[in-house]
Amino acid sequence: MKKVMISTMAAAILLAGNMAEPALKAEAGVLDNTISYNGLTFKDVPAAHWAASAIASAVQDGYFKGYTDRTFKPSAPVTKAEMATILGRLTEQPVVTTGNSASFTDIPDWATEGVLAAVEKGFIDPSKYAGKLDAKAALTRGEMAIWLAQGLAAVSPDYKQALSDVTNTVIPAKEYFTGKLPETQKNSVAVAMGTGLMSVGSDKNFGTDRTTTRAEVATLIARYTSVAKKQPDDFKGLQELRAVGLTGTNLNVAAPSYVKWPKERLPESYDYSKITDDFSKVRNKELVTRADYATVKVKNWIVVSPYAKGDQRSIYYPVFMDEGDTALHGSYYSFAEFDMKIKGDSMSQTQAGNLMNSPTIDALQSPKSKAYKEYSLPHTHDITKSRGVFTVNNPHYWGIGLLHFDKSLYPEVELKATDGTVYYLAPN
Repeated sequence: MKKVMISTMAAAILLAGNMAEPALKAEAGVLDNTISYNGLTFKDVPAAHWAASAIASAVQDGYFKGYTDRTFKPSAPVTKAEMATILGRLTEQPVVTTGNSASFTDIPDWATEGVLAAVEKGFIDPSKYAGKLDAKAALTRGEMAIWLAQGLAAVSPDYKQALSDVTNTVIPAKEYFTGKLPETQKNSVAVAMGTGLMSVGSDKNFGTDRTTTRAEVATLIARYTSVAKKQPDDFKGLQELRAVGLTGTNLNVAAPSYVKWPKERLPESYDYSKITDDFSKVRNKELVTRADYATVKVKNWIVVSPYAKGDQRSIYYPVFMDEGDTALHGSYYSFAEFDMKIKGDSMSQTQAGNLMNSPTIDALQSPKSKAYKEYSLPHTHDITKSRGVFTVNNPHYWGIGLLHFDKSLYPEVELKATDGTVYYLAPN
């Protein structure tokens, strides 16, 4: 696949209409604890500002201008017209379509060329708008994710495929678990998070309806140019999101040493054609249980190592685990999303824990981590009363188990669907 190299050098852009004065020429440096540009300083961008370096680069490359009062206004929102103009100036972003932006009737004259360029380079899809871009409105983070993801899809068909692959994935953002993530933004948010372009805030929300600030845009432009030079498979987080979207589990990314149960370890009379290592074949299917308390389906299965660090850490680690968590025997933690239908008048947590014959796919209880609660995932505590009896007939929650490689502790994973399909794995 041909890689597209994107330059960060662009001509100066007129932002904020008449408010923007001639650009402060950037020369990276620090003066009196304030970012300095050829002797001029931004009074509101101290050297310790989280985006100080990105702002310096953005000004140097001509994406932003300062104000005559020597401020940058890093927290000020960026409008759609302004962001479109910035994206349109990415000089080596491929042109994927030609035409005009005449369908937009609300573009300021100064932004017409920039919006047209952003459309032609794939960032903006006019068909998703009813004739108006709402150009003067502040750009939200949700729409920003869409524009950037569409830009990546224009860069490479592999990114376009990734954008499709995450349709049914689990997104590590609070809005996903609370059902508040707009369906039209879900795939783009997944790609933006999977590539590290964007992330959740301290409240664990992605913040799709929050506005995008000048400081954030300065950072995003630098990140975008870096991401666009890479392949989707260069990002473990995106690999996991795609795997979960396509199969329901990240196992092959997180623990690839688990393989299909060997044929030679089964009786000759066993119908090996029914065994699979493809979780999608049992995902959302009714499973055979040890007891008859409820019907059980597993919607998703997430595996997380508590020991991985840096880029090797699972994108799901912050959702399920607290910093410093460990597990016995070098185990991975296993989190299965259960959908059940209780058959009798009631069912207890203990009975739920006896449904599955696996220490890995365990329905006894939800994770007890602080992180799990902060992300507002459904918890057994929320749907049970005294003595752990479920208060709903169709409980939906995540359970916690262990996946390990110690053969003395039954490391195999076996799920059998009522249609005869057997998901059967063992460590290699």
